[in-house]
Amino acid sequence: MRLLLISNSTNPGEAYLDYPKKYIKDFLGEKAMNAIFIPYAAVTFSFEAYEEKVNARFAEIGHHVTSIHRFINPVEAIENADAIVVGGGNTWQLVKILQEKGLMKAIRKKIKKGTPYIGWSAGANIACPTLSTTNDMPIVQPEKFKALKVVPFQINPHYLDDNPANHGGETRETRINEFIEVNRDLFVVGLREGTMLLLEEKELVLMGSRNARIFRYGEDPLELSEEDDFSFLLR
Repeated sequence: MRLLLISNSTNPGEAYLDYPKKYIKDFLGEKAMNAIFIPYAAVTFSFEAYEEKVNARFAEIGHHVTSIHRFINPVEAIENADAIVVGGGNTWQLVKILQEKGLMKAIRKKIKKGTPYIGWSAGANIACPTLSTTNDMPIVQPEKFKALKVVPFQINPHYLDDNPANHGGETRETRINEFIEVNRDLFVVGLREGTMLLLEEKELVLMGSRNARIFRYGEDPLELSEEDDFSFLLR
């Protein structure tokens, strides 16, 4: 399998998809590719606008995307895809629409056959067994929490260490600890902004300038860098 799972699309003060574009280019290669883009996580703007926004950045690295909403048969579009790109937004809506259109199985099958998969934020979330470590509000109700399960661990994108001043609510770490309390067999990767996980065959590595924080029930959280081997998460 080949996966590029990106925490966030945009760093503060930068253009959309600017920081990850060099990683996306390396991942897809030099040969021009027209990937299938899944915009279903978009809520407050149209799928057409999302496609245009992503294409503007992909054009800079010699690639192109076509949104899946343009196809009469979306399952067939996935089956014929050279690459699959899933944008961020609301994970609950993304999963709901993928389930309704019967696309989860088709996407999983293509990934298992080696089709490159790129997802940021919600698009990274759905590579996991469930959507349960998303930060998003459940604005819609999918049939089930199950996602693609092409990796055996969970991701929490946009992971934050800080607890804002005058905020009395839970930290991100507190919420993840609640998750692993009742899901004791799963690792959770707190994926900080500006970082991503790259899976090539059976090798999993972190890319970016910040560490990732790894949680598992009964163990102290680990702080791992891009110099560490993350492949233990695949077992």
